[in-house]
Amino acid sequence: MKIGYVRVSKQEQHEALQIDALKKAGCDKWFLDKMTGSKAERKGLDEALAYLRPGDALVVWKLDRAGRSLTHLIELLKGLQERGIEFISLTEQIDTTTPGGKLIFHLMGALAEFERDLIRERTNAGLAAARARGHVGGRPRKLKTNGKVALARQMFADQSHSISEVCAALGISRATLYRYVKIAESPE
Repeated sequence: MKIGYVRVSKQEQHEALQIDALKKAGCDKWFLDKMTGSKAERKGLDEALAYLRPGDALVVWKLDRAGRSLTHLIELLKGLQERGIEFISLTEQIDTTTPGGKLIFHLMGALAEFERDLIRERTNAGLAAARARGHVGGRPRKLKTNGKVALARQMFADQSHSISEVCAALGISRATLYRYVKIAESPE
């Protein structure tokens, strides 16, 4: 059974073009989402996915109707494939029931993985460059002055105060106190 999915954005408002194309493609039923703004929730797509059974095909007018990004689209298609559901995009003529359609699907998956790897590589290069310039990422330390750090270590080492008292006096958590004590004990 062919099940259609229609998504219209605020700008286009008319789903008739997509529905006509789905009818012509032989869809028995279709589900609709009317998007307003950047709302990520897509009830119509969720309903369509719940309705589909192994051997069915999800049909869309254009690829961008099914996925908000290439990564999301690939995840959707992998999920369909795992459930034994085919995918057809009418405009791009992608049909995973054919060998050519499966090839295009696998190429898209490879491109999405390549894109993720490039993003990861650029991110790591940017972090390395920032470290080389002396910037340290992450959350700022709770105890900013060496005096407070030394006081925390001293109060802990003296054992004249309980752990709770040391933490309360310095306004830090137990984990922060233990972290500074561990740093003091580690050889540099």
